[in-house]
Amino acid sequence: MSHVAETAGVSRQTVYNEFGSRSALVEAYLLREIETLIAEVSTAVAAQASDARAALRTAFELFLKLASDEPIVEVLADRAESGELGRMLTVVGRSIALEQLSPLIVATWPQVTRADADLLVDALARLAISHAMLPSADPHDVADAVTRMIGPFVDQLVRV
Repeated sequence: MSHVAETAGVSRQTVYNEFGSRSALVEAYLLREIETLIAEVSTAVAAQASDARAALRTAFELFLKLASDEPIVEVLADRAESGELGRMLTVVGRSIALEQLSPLIVATWPQVTRADADLLVDALARLAISHAMLPSADPHDVADAVTRMIGPFVDQLVRV
């Protein structure tokens, strides 16, 4: 909290007054950053509405690339004791994804039910967060693999 206060040019008490606790500060930061990532992903999905698999692939790769530049992801990946932060990232990330991406999927592909969109978004959010926190391959390759695995389900959902 003192580092945040110093960087912001305010007192530590001001930071505590604004956020209440370290957890609340981290959650506010995560919320802001995840919403930014989701907005970028939403734009990518909308741009490729005619090809659901391509939209999935592009959005997944974009998320991984953007997340790899995110300082909190680096902290989580570097710290073995970041279990609480990792859980917070997963909970907040899934919640925002379900709130914002499920309606986007239903609006883009009206034949997809909200329940199916939620199932897809939940699975993709968990995979994306996991791969972002513990990268094992290039985002391009991971996006290809996830699309290969999830693609048949996406095809089934958007089939008229």
